[in-house]
Amino acid sequence: MPLSFHQLTLSDREAVQAVTLNAGRRNCNYTFANLVGWQFWYYTEVCVLNDAVVLRYTHEGERAYMVCTAKDISKELLDALLDDAQGNLTIIGLEDSQASQLYTLHSKLSTKIEQIRNQYDYIYRRADLAELHGSHLNAKRNHIHRFRAEHPDFEYRPLTPELFNECRRLTEIWHEEKEFSETIEAEHRVMETIFSNWDALGMIGGSIFIDGKMVAFTYGAAVTNDTIDICVEKADRRIEGAFAIINQQFAEHLPEQFVYLNREEDMGIPGLRQAKLSYHPEILLTYNVVHITKNE
Repeated sequence: MPLSFHQLTLSDREAVQAVTLNAGRRNCNYTFANLVGWQFWYYTEVCVLNDAVVLRYTHEGERAYMVCTAKDISKELLDALLDDAQGNLTIIGLEDSQASQLYTLHSKLSTKIEQIRNQYDYIYRRADLAELHGSHLNAKRNHIHRFRAEHPDFEYRPLTPELFNECRRLTEIWHEEKEFSETIEAEHRVMETIFSNWDALGMIGGSIFIDGKMVAFTYGAAVTNDTIDICVEKADRRIEGAFAIINQQFAEHLPEQFVYLNREEDMGIPGLRQAKLSYHPEILLTYNVVHITKNE
């Protein structure tokens, strides 16, 4: 079963999402908007099979694969991946159960599994973020109450193309506190790609305005039929509670089909990890890198 790859484009959305939306894999890397947005960075190629999407990445001279399927990876598919990788295969983004299952497929393989904590996805129940019930979320409710008391006339607005220039302005303010890096420049390019293809990518966004000026915005897209991936969240750090309010308001205004929100990984940044954990995720979605080689 040779795998036939081609460069990922917008035209692949229907075929890719026919698998990813129904596979039950909530990994943010399967969100089609992320795949298209970051295609330039990873030179993403795709092969769509009847019951699986196989992604092939090339970055800084290294090649890796991701496989989205509702089922376990079959021996036939693993053999095809090994052939394509010429016997030295790296599969990224596997959950614990998927990674351990690969041990059982082939006796003539050498398999090494790395668990990457920095890449775990934080997944929350939408109702928890919208309603903030329970003593464990007291501090979050207090942030919201303080913001509402200080800004009683704030507005929540759905994010639409006529607001994109305001998003750009706010992003520049956010960038002023960051050192320039290739990653920040890449994130800017990804955002522009998404803005240019907003409807075609099925994006949903929200924003917060105070006195007619945007102070926070966020957007995301479906990764499965019941889970939305939050691709971006930006806020003016000078406005206390701006991040808390856009988080809560976006969850409150989402379509009810979304039971879960994936707020992506923490990248090993201590403050970001603390912030994500403080909202008490329902699921910490594990992330494994599996290296497989054929024994001669």
